[in-house]
Amino acid sequence: MDVPDMTEDGARLWAVAQALARDADIVRSGGRSRVPPMLLFTDPERTPRPWEIAARMPAGSGVVYRSFGAADAIQTAERLRIATRERGMSLLIGLDAGLADRVDADGLHLPERAISAAYALSGRRPDWILTGAVHSVQAALAARDLDAVVLSPIFPAGGESSGKPSLGRNSLVCASEGRTRVIALGGITAGNADGLQGSGVYGLAAIGGIAGPFGS
Repeated sequence: MDVPDMTEDGARLWAVAQALARDADIVRSGGRSRVPPMLLFTDPERTPRPWEIAARMPAGSGVVYRSFGAADAIQTAERLRIATRERGMSLLIGLDAGLADRVDADGLHLPERAISAAYALSGRRPDWILTGAVHSVQAALAARDLDAVVLSPIFPAGGESSGKPSLGRNSLVCASEGRTRVIALGGITAGNADGLQGSGVYGLAAIGGIAGPFGS
């Protein structure tokens, strides 16, 4: 299912994401990955109505819903489940396995502090897509039992990452030499996404960089 009114920036992001995944899958054995090559990460302030953004995203992409303890987490997750299912997209829930079960999500995204739970989760729910946040090349290379790691911040970013030094493209090259696929997050936009090509990274993720092109 395509998005007939996709913006130029949205089309550019999606084209780069697909190319990254295709190239990474060629290098790795085992066929195509089930991880979406483009992920919208939600944020309470920057994406207050994420289901509206999801409704404009292309089939094959995905959303990581991070509730941060919001009182309306169930309602938001349910709206996202409806929107992503209608679009042919994947929905991952941040950390909350109970919420993921409740809304029949496609998987779970673990913060770096909780990555050790991946082994047990992969055994209990082999059908789930499991991703984990990492913030260094060393952590990316050490990750196990995950379908992909999300390495950040790659470029200067806003939000919680605004005070962190960017890792840069070379970190992606090094991290992508490990056994786990790598998704780039942090400051990624339609204007700089092309710079990820050739790094070995599997895909891209963003908050504002995706919310902007697909939220209007």
